[in-house]
Amino acid sequence: MSCINIIEKERSAIINPMKTCQPLGAMYAVTGINRAVPLVHGSQGCSSFVRYSLSRHFREPSEIAVTSLHEDAAVFGGRRNLVEGIQNVAIRLKPSLIGVITTCSSEIIGDDIIGFIGTAKKELNEKLGQDKAEKIKIVPISTPSFVETQLKGYDNAIKALADHVAEPGEPNEKVNIIPGMVNPGDVREIKHILNLMDTEGIILTDISDPFDSPLRPSATQYKPYYPKGGTTVEEITDSANSLGTISLCKYAGSGALSLEKKYNVPVELGPIPIGIQNTDQLLRNLKKITGTDIPDSILDERGLLIDSMADLSGRYLHGRTVGIYGDPEITAGMARFVGELGMEPKMVITGSKSPEFIKDIEKVGKETGVEIDTMVDQDLRTMEVYLQENPVDLLIGSSDARLIAKEQNIPLVRVGFPVFDRVGYHRKPIVGYNGGLHLIDLITNTVLENYYENEHWKLQQ
Repeated sequence: MSCINIIEKERSAIINPMKTCQPLGAMYAVTGINRAVPLVHGSQGCSSFVRYSLSRHFREPSEIAVTSLHEDAAVFGGRRNLVEGIQNVAIRLKPSLIGVITTCSSEIIGDDIIGFIGTAKKELNEKLGQDKAEKIKIVPISTPSFVETQLKGYDNAIKALADHVAEPGEPNEKVNIIPGMVNPGDVREIKHILNLMDTEGIILTDISDPFDSPLRPSATQYKPYYPKGGTTVEEITDSANSLGTISLCKYAGSGALSLEKKYNVPVELGPIPIGIQNTDQLLRNLKKITGTDIPDSILDERGLLIDSMADLSGRYLHGRTVGIYGDPEITAGMARFVGELGMEPKMVITGSKSPEFIKDIEKVGKETGVEIDTMVDQDLRTMEVYLQENPVDLLIGSSDARLIAKEQNIPLVRVGFPVFDRVGYHRKPIVGYNGGLHLIDLITNTVLENYYENEHWKLQQ
């Protein structure tokens, strides 16, 4: 049976975009490094908009520096801004790593980022001394914002870390995990799985604490403030010596492939472990790399999710139609999971342009037997028009489509980035078997709230 119906983009203008620009993904990745500072080489708006977006989703402050390019830099170049910016960040904040993130303006004017960083390092040697200056890693991250999406910026950042920080040494018996642009709750769930598998991991990079920090009395009144946690620079350096790398985001696997090419670290790309099959695949990948058997404790967690699916799917979810939108990785993972629940993923749409995404949705279509209307490189206006003629029972995606859902009277289950009109979602996992339990409860309660009356007899079953 045919599985997908690809709906092509009909206009060049974008109305209500379903994506944002590359630097956001790079800032997200650098924030997951202990004592690291993202330094944006662009205008102030390039950092302030991202800080606003990250803060309203995670409800945490984001420390992001900017070289504050103005009109004169567009004519004469941004060399002075970047060299002085690196020095200011290095001397005042004493970071372990500075991620120099480019933007549209610095890419278009053709700034020589590598050369400027070299100049900044020479001047830092004179001001701080060679020992102190060399302790600060300065990593160039190319993120031209006029192409691709935040996911590509995240991918470029991880690759830059693999290329400029990772170094060969002694084997460490660890597994590198590239989690993708997920929430703190998801990273904690991944670490929980590694712990049950008795496997030590290097998370590239770990945003779980920096974006969900405990608020405690300050012990750093006179020192630069950094949130606890994050992957250390030493761990990133050591990632070249791991048993293997699992990129849970197959659309952002360049860093993993670079480690394989340069240091012979084997790679497993995706899928994001949402639902039964995808989480099973993560465990198979871990077993393949480490040789560790899967313990009963994980099989019990899997059994709890299967039990919940048996309790709820046939009674409340089977046959209900779903529209899913957002980043390609999470959208494809959610489509497969709702198919496992017996629901029908009738529409999937992403703002990215990705052949891999189409292949993933084709696979979901074959597994579910549902003909899925698939749209890539699209915007929320396209989805809005589509839903007017093809309504679904449920929408799954970010808060950005909340007004579309309200106007068309379609219940919305909030998943992905950003979620800013509800609280606590960044702490709850959607990956792993525990994430599946959270999702099935969320989806089922939304269905009960919208399609069943409070006193309805079916609720008594």
